[in-house]
Amino acid sequence: MGMPGPQKINRYGLEFKLRAVRMSEQPGVLVKDVAESLCIHPFMLSRWRKQVREGVLSGKSPALDAAAVAELQRLREVESKYRQLQMEHDLLKKAIRFVSERKAKSSPSSRQTGKRGPLR
Repeated sequence: MGMPGPQKINRYGLEFKLRAVRMSEQPGVLVKDVAESLCIHPFMLSRWRKQVREGVLSGKSPALDAAAVAELQRLREVESKYRQLQMEHDLLKKAIRFVSERKAKSSPSSRQTGKRGPLR
């Protein structure tokens, strides 16, 4: 249920919308990353992208901030590497737990003491 009282509704200009759409269309950049960097909901950006495709939003495309696009691409790569490291870490924790449990379960009688009986 929503909060009582007046709601704040942001109105974004055409230039802002077109810049956001253009940023989200760059290779290696996700809609959610662009939306997060602009403090807007990803659904709103997706709607603007659809409006541009349909010709509802049109105008001269503003110049893109190359540094911002590069930062979004770098963020995507770092997040991917982080997920990979997380999976590796979880796998190592499971392996350590497995080996520890095997050592704890092995009984003293099954271990070799170094003494050998006569060979037959």
